[in-house]
Amino acid sequence: MRRSILAICWGALGVIAPVHAASIAAPEPASGWQAKPAVQAQRFMAVTAHPLATQAAVDVLSNGGTAVDATVAAQIVLNLVEPQSSGIGGGAFMLFWDAAERQLHTLDGRETAPAAADANYFLDANGAPLKWREAMVGGRAVGVPGTLHLLHTAHNLFGKKPWAELFKPGITLATEGFSVSPRLAQSIASAADRGLLKFAPARGYFFTAGGDPLPVGFTLKNQLFADTLRQISQEGIAPFYQGPIAQRLLKALEDTSALPALMTTEDLAGYRTILRPPVCAPYRSYSVCGMGPPSSGALTVGQILGLVERFDLPRLGPSPQSIHLILEASRLAFADRARYMADIDFVPVPVVGLLDSDYLSERSRMIHADSSIGKASAGIPPGVLSANATVYQSEPAGTSHLSIIDTLGNIVSMTTTIESGFGSRLMTDGFLLNNELTDFSFIKEREGLSVANRVEGGKRPRSSMAPTIVFDSYGEPVLVTGSPGGSRIICYVAQSLVGVLDWGMSPQQAVSMPHFCNRNGKTDLEPAKANTLLDFALQAIGHQTRVRDLNSGLHLIQILPGGQLVSGVDPRREGLAAGD
Repeated sequence: MRRSILAICWGALGVIAPVHAASIAAPEPASGWQAKPAVQAQRFMAVTAHPLATQAAVDVLSNGGTAVDATVAAQIVLNLVEPQSSGIGGGAFMLFWDAAERQLHTLDGRETAPAAADANYFLDANGAPLKWREAMVGGRAVGVPGTLHLLHTAHNLFGKKPWAELFKPGITLATEGFSVSPRLAQSIASAADRGLLKFAPARGYFFTAGGDPLPVGFTLKNQLFADTLRQISQEGIAPFYQGPIAQRLLKALEDTSALPALMTTEDLAGYRTILRPPVCAPYRSYSVCGMGPPSSGALTVGQILGLVERFDLPRLGPSPQSIHLILEASRLAFADRARYMADIDFVPVPVVGLLDSDYLSERSRMIHADSSIGKASAGIPPGVLSANATVYQSEPAGTSHLSIIDTLGNIVSMTTTIESGFGSRLMTDGFLLNNELTDFSFIKEREGLSVANRVEGGKRPRSSMAPTIVFDSYGEPVLVTGSPGGSRIICYVAQSLVGVLDWGMSPQQAVSMPHFCNRNGKTDLEPAKANTLLDFALQAIGHQTRVRDLNSGLHLIQILPGGQLVSGVDPRREGLAAGD
């Protein structure tokens, strides 16, 4: 019987190229489907969103560098070849597993709001919230960047190779040029009418002299960025946060919108990477670990898994029934996310209570196999110290992810972003600046209750980034994962975990299966051939479904009992796995 269920399911969800819905605009558009072979290795492995970044990481690993060393090199190259997604003008979260010390570290390099920002930061002259598309372009959206500070902090703690050496691949590519990929070309073309032409530096870099988007295969050089990298490689991060790069960054923010930026030299100089305690959630015999607040990733993924644990998902397989159960769990988890999750340095997030087994067991009883609960309400987990309003908000699908394991068994899972595709559209010194502050709620209260994710000076906006490392019952790492995708990151990561841990999929099968997601509203389904059965089955039990591109970038590494490394590379992007 199980075989027939699976056959039906894969008829509905076949792992095949999706048919893209061109009518649905996305901050980072879908860029086709590229079948990816599974890669196996024994000593080390790197999976990133671009072949050149993967090569930079592998070269470092081959020469005895640590996973952190390889991450620095890969991120710098990604800044150049995938500038729409991440870079030193943005922020990141990093998980680092220290194999020798058997300790998991989580590093928070999220952007911060300027000290002068307050709850009125995204209100217009009449006190009404700005429209998101008005706020996302220009200086007001830019948070103090954290990625470079995170990389420098991690390298000081866990690196081995000289800092300057790790910048050489990026400097060479920036100086000699690289070929514009299909994904970058398509991203430029799609963003042409969404502000990318507004400011001269980005316009001059991403478009020809005649005003056309750069075509596929164009050799793109970035001498300004090469100069920036040389200075940072030689002098460290001080020029970026306190020196000439900082001054030019602030200059780029001036007079860019009707609402000027409030960032100051003090904001830049005061930025710090924060080492936070990991958030780990039990799931069956595993421990699923990730980044705590201001990320909502680990908490919400952990809740979804805790809510479905009582169901026999392994027996059900990837069937419409099991997918329904996961979607319902997601509704409940996103309801809690919208009310409680924000920067824990400003808001008392009930981290322990949200993952409390009794609380999740009680919430799970709301899930029924034959009907949808519809719009879910937030629960009251143990440890709640304040009443918050529930607010749902836009969160665009930009970002990038990389997973790296070195020869010593050290692991990095890092999700990195400048927010929506091309961030604020502002460039300085050859790199784009984020528009991360639009991840804050634009309103400070609702019905007399404060919004947890409201804007406050020095606060870090809530994120959905969910870099994840899974450990078995012996405390050994078995799976490394993460994804871009806005708030749908949570769905993608949870789905990949269930795929591998419950359904026995290989990493490549797990990242390739069609996506499904519910953020406590409509159920999103990835457009794939022969998905009619799933759509009808969900509608029949109360789901409101919609078909749209679900543009992930899942990058998995599974560690098998003998130490063999097996990759999963998202076919929706240009990523590559390589190892030895």
